[in-house]
Amino acid sequence: MNLSITPTQASPSGYGLAMELRQLAARHPAAQPSALPALVDIELQINAGEQVAVIGPSGAGKTTLLQVMSVALKPTSGDLTLGGLDPWALSHRQRQGLRGCLFVAPQVPPLPPRQRVVTSVLAGQLPRLSLFASLRSLFYPRDIPAAYAALEAFDLGDKLFDRVDRLSGGERQRVGLARALVSPGALWLIDEPLSALDPARAQQAIRTLVDRTRAAGVTLVATLHQVDMALANFARVVGMREGRVVFDLPPDQISRERLQALYSQFEHELRGEAALPSAVTLPHSAPPVVMHCR
Repeated sequence: MNLSITPTQASPSGYGLAMELRQLAARHPAAQPSALPALVDIELQINAGEQVAVIGPSGAGKTTLLQVMSVALKPTSGDLTLGGLDPWALSHRQRQGLRGCLFVAPQVPPLPPRQRVVTSVLAGQLPRLSLFASLRSLFYPRDIPAAYAALEAFDLGDKLFDRVDRLSGGERQRVGLARALVSPGALWLIDEPLSALDPARAQQAIRTLVDRTRAAGVTLVATLHQVDMALANFARVVGMREGRVVFDLPPDQISRERLQALYSQFEHELRGEAALPSAVTLPHSAPPVVMHCR
């Protein structure tokens, strides 16, 4: 099945995928029936080709939001549309076709440890390959130059034929991100892509993702713990807390006070990252955080 994207949903390059969430609520599949919803009354509209960062303290619902956006978790109420289509109103086959328009990168990339890096990277191409071509690529990688170029963007070109289990945690995370660069996805959903990277590698990785999606007109939504990276690299930042959207603003409108309110009782997460830009740097005299085990 070929899913058509209407002109009003397409990016200037005709490639990105627009998305809208209206009064959306969702509950994690493993949650008890009495548990509060993980997402409550989410209202978001993301244009085709836009790059958006999602920040917030642990437990804010950021990962659950990406699961809903990736059509892996069905909302309990409200509406989700991707490219003007309601994925949950489609047939199973049509829904699978829509998922093929997405690239999803979890925080821990699912890389088989005994697989060669080149094969792991080229797995990003699988949505556009036939079953035969997919199976063949496991044994005879078909586009080695593309895999090398993707790895080079993350300074990993020399790891092309290494086994995944020989890589460090940070290298594995960058291999998972390199998959995006060979992917046919019109919407990239990236969950905590910097968690295993040092500040220099983190900056390189996030700039690569933002620059590549912007150049191609691809839509990007990335959850980040690194508030400074979000403010410095994205034109739009969504703040979440307790399953709700608290703000949806450009970085220059996100004040220190907004961030302190967003991370109230989680100040250690905000202060534990690299220094914030001067406009939102937290005072050195901030009181210590007392952490209680529960």
